Amino acid sequence: MQADAVVLDVDGVLVDVADSYRRAIIETVERRHGETIERTTIQRFKDAGGFNNDWELTDAAALFVLARQAGYTTNAEAFTDAIAAHHESGLAAARAVVAEAADADNFDAEAVEAEWDPKGVRQTFQALYLGVKLYREIEGGEPPFEAPGYIHDEPVIVTLETIEALQTDYDVGVLTGRPAAEATIALERVGLDVPEAHRFTMDDWEAGKPDPHALVTLAERFDAESTVFVGDTLDDVRTAVNAAAADPARTYHGVGVLTGGLTGDAGRANYDDAGAGAVVDSVNDIPDLLE
Repeated sequence: MQADAVVLDVDGVLVDVADSYRRAIIETVERRHGETIERTTIQRFKDAGGFNNDWELTDAAALFVLARQAGYTTNAEAFTDAIAAHHESGLAAARAVVAEAADADNFDAEAVEAEWDPKGVRQTFQALYLGVKLYREIEGGEPPFEAPGYIHDEPVIVTLETIEALQTDYDVGVLTGRPAAEATIALERVGLDVPEAHRFTMDDWEAGKPDPHALVTLAERFDAESTVFVGDTLDDVRTAVNAAAADPARTYHGVGVLTGGLTGDAGRANYDDAGAGAVVDSVNDIPDLLE
């Protein structure tokens, strides 16, 4: 595989978020509604597509729990399968699935929606994830409760040798679903210096992955004939596939890593089915892959 530019996702690629973002999803729903989802269900939401934004994934998980409490009989596996099969995606699909099931299961979908509180979900999530000090700095107010902040529990995956090798031989960009401020914290932690013009975060484009706009824009800014996008979800791979369809004058390769929620032979198979150009154990294998 050859490339002029390498674009990196952050979560599950540069840092491990199993005990930060994913822990915050589970505990946010439990704090607010007394019940929550299994950790494995988070990956099912990711695989269903459209949940690059972990706030929206938490919203969907909260909606599912509220619907179950109201009488929705479907389990989490079937719920995420229904989202994946829906003509909409992500949170919009989750809301539609709940609304469409209300008559069959005899529960009040409007009452579920009324109890659902995305603003409160976000505040709880951010308090857990950021902790008091960063919440004040980033959210600009007082958190609803005190927490140490799971953002501080993100082991670094990428090595400095990998960063040096990539930046020596390729143009390097970042494409992440994190808000800009949280992306900056992660990049500083791993020691990756990327100019703002070579980054796309949640704040930079509304559609999010797997929409190809951000990846195509980065390829244009690099004037790259071939771009590799390294990510840890199927939507990351789908972003590269969609970019190739939207911009046929350039070559795009989606490379999946096994350091996020997709692991082992099953993870490799899922990446392959989504159109991955390659699957590697971690981002630290990318220099050898490109050589």
